[in-house]
Amino acid sequence: MSLSVLRLGFPPSSLCVSLFPKFLPFYPNAIFHSHSHSLSHFLPLSRDDAVVLFNRMLYMRPSPPIPQFNIILGSLVKIKHYPTAISLSKQFESKGITPDIATLNILINCFCHLGHVNFAFSESTSLSDDAVAQGFRFNQVTYGTLVNGLCKMGETKAALELLKRIEGHSIKPDVVTYNTIIDSLCKNNLVADACNLYSEMIVKKISPSVITFNSLMYGFCAMGHLKEAIALLNDMKMKNINPTNHTFNILVDVSCKEGKMKEGKIVIAAMVKAGVKHDVVTYNTLMNGYCLINEVTQAKYVFHSMAQNGITPNVRSYNIMIDGFCKKKMIDEAVNLLEEMKCKNMNPDTVTYNSLIDGMCKSRRIDYVWDLLDEMHDRDALCFHMNVPTYNAMINGLCKAGLFDKALALLSKMEEKGGMNKGGTTCWRLAGWLCKYQSGLKPQESADLLLPLGYFSAGVDLFGLKLNLLSMGKGGWLWSLESVDKYAMSAKISATISGI
Repeated sequence: MSLSVLRLGFPPSSLCVSLFPKFLPFYPNAIFHSHSHSLSHFLPLSRDDAVVLFNRMLYMRPSPPIPQFNIILGSLVKIKHYPTAISLSKQFESKGITPDIATLNILINCFCHLGHVNFAFSESTSLSDDAVAQGFRFNQVTYGTLVNGLCKMGETKAALELLKRIEGHSIKPDVVTYNTIIDSLCKNNLVADACNLYSEMIVKKISPSVITFNSLMYGFCAMGHLKEAIALLNDMKMKNINPTNHTFNILVDVSCKEGKMKEGKIVIAAMVKAGVKHDVVTYNTLMNGYCLINEVTQAKYVFHSMAQNGITPNVRSYNIMIDGFCKKKMIDEAVNLLEEMKCKNMNPDTVTYNSLIDGMCKSRRIDYVWDLLDEMHDRDALCFHMNVPTYNAMINGLCKAGLFDKALALLSKMEEKGGMNKGGTTCWRLAGWLCKYQSGLKPQESADLLLPLGYFSAGVDLFGLKLNLLSMGKGGWLWSLESVDKYAMSAKISATISGI
């Protein structure tokens, strides 16, 4: 079999699937030789059931038609078992089974999802001649899958080159292919190129979709061109394309992030006029906008209006409000929302606790922080863990409260959990905090205190050392650049950045 994935050299150890399962469920042989939709009645399949069924089909005589095998491979792709699909397909050649273009499309899709886009691209090129010889050609799906894979890997330029090649093979790219590249260009801030590609679509009489406009809107908004993004709504109307809540949410998001709440509410009014319902993203975006301009009371009003309009707040909704309350030092309000989450069986995440811990520490409510830490440790079994911002907030709060021994102990715990790099920002911040909050302790003394503990190593970035000690200094003991250089030399810290 010339068109074979057996030559797609994938590491065998990672794709090993048993050929002889211990248990083979009974499926009437007739279903494998009838139309493909008969086998579809058994979908969806688990990975193990798919392997069992595939191997049973391999040993049947006569062999079922290739579309039946494709259904099994496709079911594995749907549940993201890409290596298994590739491994099973390797058995075709030994059984004399010839795959078709649909098989190839499935396998290219698998390689793209696994991040082997260049490999899939080169192999599909080498297989092209074989495919033509066997009477079938690559189709829109084949090229569209490759384009999608290239864009996901950030190879937008290669995707554009492939688009030109598609046309050279007398295949008309569809709107999905164009949308994929336009979206990738916009996410890379290449909005002008995306607009050119959009114009090319129109010239070639390929009708854009709502996804096309959503991508362009996102691109304009990311570049800060809100007016141009809003103008696209008129273009959509002229082309009889109905905007979705995602379309409006893009516009609301950029308005709120720029602090233009009035414009954001105008977009929401247009959303209502167009008969598009608000969703949780709309409310979250509006709340976040108010919190960014310190109008937490307005954000609270929006939060409570969600339930009145039949929208259930999610974890992100609570995180926005908790963070907003903490930054305004409205700690009791934030804690009440945490308790509300628990009553609703919603699981707080790292963002939730980081906001609360930071707010507690800045409000010097250290005692309650320990309770939060206990909660976080209790959730470790649920893959919940403290991260560097959590520790930074804690160490800062402990230093402010004068609990330097506990700050050092927490730093040691951070190292044990693998959450800190020696010589990292946290260490230098602690050195600054020690001298900032410890009466009479100078910067060099605070750094000397941490050096024997092994928190600084020879290879520390001198720029980071200077930045942290200089920025955290105050009063008469602010270190000069010469003092930092002298200390770095005495501590045998090598400068990796010169000329600072």
